[in-house]
Amino acid sequence: MRAESFLFGGVAAFFGGCAVLYGVWSHADPAGTAALIVACLMAAVISFFCATHYRRKGLRPQDRGDAEVADGAGPLEFFPPESPWPVVVAAGFAVTATGVVFGLWLFLIGAGVLGAGVFAMVFQYADRDSGRVD
Repeated sequence: MRAESFLFGGVAAFFGGCAVLYGVWSHADPAGTAALIVACLMAAVISFFCATHYRRKGLRPQDRGDAEVADGAGPLEFFPPESPWPVVVAAGFAVTATGVVFGLWLFLIGAGVLGAGVFAMVFQYADRDSGRVD
């Protein structure tokens, strides 16, 4: 993840430099400057995530020159087989997107369902390491 962190850091620096130059040279176009700033921030978020992941977990098998194919084998993460929460998240997102078109009231209902679904999906197996599975 270290190489990816440097790659997206370079992309963020490029978009940041472009945003500064574009903002100086185009006095009457704040939309383009805002778009370049948002692109810079998105690349910076990805770079930060990759750097943090590298600091926490170290080198991946893909990053080592002496790694074998079997080094990357094994479980990646625990994925619950019969969780209802992905369906709730999908329904909440659909209602939220429909609410953008049809009104604020529907958007707020969808945002509430989406938020509750994401919260439940993230914390449904919070005590998995202690042996208790809900």
